[in-house]
Amino acid sequence: MQFQKITILGVGLLGGSIGLAVKRGKLAREVAGFVRRAASVKECEQAGAIDFATTDLFAAVSNADLIILCTPLAQMRPLVNQMFPVLKRGAIVTDVGSVKAGVVHELESFIQKSGAHFVGSHPMAGAEKTGVRAACADLFVGAVCVLTPTKKSNATAVRKVEEFWISLGTHVLKLDAAQHDLLVSRSSHLPHVIAATLANLVLNPASPKTQAALCATGFRDTTRIASSSPEMWRDIALANRKNLAKSVDGFISELQKFHRVLKNADTKAIEKFFETAKSRRDDWCANLASTSSE
Repeated sequence: MQFQKITILGVGLLGGSIGLAVKRGKLAREVAGFVRRAASVKECEQAGAIDFATTDLFAAVSNADLIILCTPLAQMRPLVNQMFPVLKRGAIVTDVGSVKAGVVHELESFIQKSGAHFVGSHPMAGAEKTGVRAACADLFVGAVCVLTPTKKSNATAVRKVEEFWISLGTHVLKLDAAQHDLLVSRSSHLPHVIAATLANLVLNPASPKTQAALCATGFRDTTRIASSSPEMWRDIALANRKNLAKSVDGFISELQKFHRVLKNADTKAIEKFFETAKSRRDDWCANLASTSSE
């Protein structure tokens, strides 16, 4: 499968990694990138992620067969509004957003009016680093990519988007957008809130100066994702706020249970708490390894 032109809107970590993987796999004759700042143009081209970068949205999107929205969620609809006049009939638009229901609702019918097609995507891959310099062609290898087609989705477009993500090394899973948002609020969005809370609490400037010196590997690994883009995670939290709020409530409830047994010095309950967590995580890791080797 090869596209004539793929356009990446937002050439950062994810967009840049897509570009590198596309170029390595020769999945397009031309890879264009749209960036917001003129200073980013040369940086993107030097990274080798795209063939040409531009701040001109029309130039980037014109004649593109596949357009991938890799911007923060709040920027997607405004960008689609702006590029609407030059969307090629039959073109496919997808995204990498971590929240799907709102994106699908806002974009699918609107894009169809131009004769183009929208298929929601969410590759479950990333890193705490940002920018095209952090991009990696292997970022998506072995990752799960969720597609959220609807009854309105064009079957050919869905198939092409699925084939595209498979060609980048992902395992594709199709889910209803609402179900996706509920599940990732627990497995992806909640961990970011927890990591950020730990970083805010433990690294508070009001803490003793020696506190930071005692933050070793466990703290570093647990809070790694707190270094992710604040703008991106602001948009994710707001877009999935109802599900995320419920997930936070669930976490607080579990933490309160531990708090009670800890205050009571309940040795058996405390040990059971850690045993259950270890067993569930070990089983998950084993299943993950088994799936990856298939």
